[in-house]
Amino acid sequence: MLADTFGRPLRFRITPGQASDIASASDLLEGRRGGAVLADKAYDGNDLRKRIADMNAEAVIPSKRNRKVTISHDAGIYKHRNQIERCFGRLKHFRRFATRYDRRTIHFTGFVHLAAAMIWLR
Repeated sequence: MLADTFGRPLRFRITPGQASDIASASDLLEGRRGGAVLADKAYDGNDLRKRIADMNAEAVIPSKRNRKVTISHDAGIYKHRNQIERCFGRLKHFRRFATRYDRRTIHFTGFVHLAAAMIWLR
C-alpha cells in the first residue's frame, strides 16, 4: 500500500501471501511525485532505490543487515514511517477488512476501495 503524509491510502495492490513486499513497490510509485519515500528494511533493494532517485525523491529506507555496503538514512524523517501503520490500523477498523471475509480477490479489492474512500471522507 502507498499512503500519503497524513496516513491516507493512495494506492494498494493485492498480492499473494508468499510474494515479497518489494515486488509490487515499483508499480505503486508509478507516476507519483514526492520529496521522500519512507519504507522499512523489506524494501531495501537497488532497483527500488534507483526508481526513487529517478523520481527526484529521497529514499528513507534502512539497510538490510546483509547489505555489504550500508546506506545511511535520515532517522528523523524515518520516524514518520508510522503513518502507513496508522493507515492499516484505520482500515482494520472495518471488520470485513481485518478478517478478510471475502474469498474472491475482486470482492476484497472492491471493499478496500470503499474503506479507503470512507477514510478520505473523514
